[in-house]
Amino acid sequence: MRAITKITIALAALLAVACNNKKKDEIQPVWGTIDGPLREEAAPQKVHLAMTLPYADRYETILDDQENGVSVRSLVWCNPDIPSEGYGIHVTKGSKTTHFPNIYHGKNPRAEYDARKGYLWLFCGAMEGTGIHVEKPYLFRFDETGSAITETKLDPYTVQEMLRNRLGYSIKGDDITLYDNGQVLCTVTNTITDMGGLDIEQPVWIGEQISYSLKDGDLYLQVTPGVKFTTGLVLMYDDMPELTAKAALSGNGYLQIGDISTSF
Repeated sequence: MRAITKITIALAALLAVACNNKKKDEIQPVWGTIDGPLREEAAPQKVHLAMTLPYADRYETILDDQENGVSVRSLVWCNPDIPSEGYGIHVTKGSKTTHFPNIYHGKNPRAEYDARKGYLWLFCGAMEGTGIHVEKPYLFRFDETGSAITETKLDPYTVQEMLRNRLGYSIKGDDITLYDNGQVLCTVTNTITDMGGLDIEQPVWIGEQISYSLKDGDLYLQVTPGVKFTTGLVLMYDDMPELTAKAALSGNGYLQIGDISTSF
C-alpha cells in the first residue's frame, strides 16, 4: 500500500508540473490594472470661481492655433499659491471662450485642432505617476456662436477592456509572445534577472500606459503592456513593445480599434 501511495503522489506531482507548463505555453488573456470606469468628480469651488478671473499667470497655454483662431488653456493656479488640483479648461474660438471647470486635465494635457473636420481634441492625464501615464481623450465641436461643445469622451477602462478581449500572451522560458485575437504580434525576451522571475499566474498586464496621437486627422491609440514579477510591487516595461492601432471614436462614444502593430 505504501508503494502504491508513493507512486500516486509522484504521478500527481508530475501531472501538476505538466499542467502548469501547459498553461504557460497556452494563450492566456492579459490582465487589466484599471478596476472600473474612472469616477468623475466635480471640481473644487475655488476652480469654478477662478475660471472667470483674468488670465494673468493662472493658465498654461496648451494650444494656440492662430491660423484657425482656436486656443486651449489649462488652469494651474486659482490664485497665487492656490493650485487648481488639475481641474479647469478654457477653450477659445475667435472671441468666444467656453469654460470647462470640471474637466480634470492632469499635469501635461495636450490639445490639437483638426481644421478639416472642425474638431478639437483634448488629451488629459487621467492617471499619472511613476511608470503610469493614462490619457483620457475629449472630442469637441463648435456651434455657430463659437462655443465649444463636448462631442464625446473616452474612459480608459473602456479601452482597456476592449483590448483585453483581443490581447493574449504565452510564455516559454524567458520568451513572452503577444497575440491579437490568437494571431502572433511579436515575441520578446525578458532580460530582467533580479526580480525573482516572471509571475506564474498573472505575468502580463495592460492599463498603466495608454496614450493617443493624431496623424493626418486620424486618431491613434498607443498601449504598452507591463510585466509582473514574483518580487516588487510595480510592473516593468523594459523589454515590452508599444502597441499601436488606428482608432475611430464616434459622437455617441462608440469606439473601434483597428489592426495592432508593434514598435520598440
